[in-house]
Amino acid sequence: MKKLVSRTLILSMVLGFGLAAFAAAEDGTWTGWVTETHCAAAGAKVAHADCAAKCVKEKGAHWALYNPTDKSTFILSGDDAMMLKMAAKEVTIKGTMDGEKKTITVTSIETMPAKKM
Repeated sequence: MKKLVSRTLILSMVLGFGLAAFAAAEDGTWTGWVTETHCAAAGAKVAHADCAAKCVKEKGAHWALYNPTDKSTFILSGDDAMMLKMAAKEVTIKGTMDGEKKTITVTSIETMPAKKM
């Protein structure tokens, strides 16, 4: 009986950890502003490009995506040159998100079409 209980417990733990790892990563598409972790929402504007680049390069900030609709911020990882090119722009990002760590591993990034007035 003890063996059955311990095997069931071990199996439950393995399945639980496996499902948690599977649920943590999600492929998708997200929109928002490329900024950095020091300024986040305050950096969601075109005039912030040089400041964002400096903060990432010299002050230890990380590239981030700020979504003004739900006010969420996710740390971006991937090609730094690609993020620098898109700094302070409204973009669409494709990649893999880890919701628990609030990170997105970027596979592609494109500027959003200009808004019509």
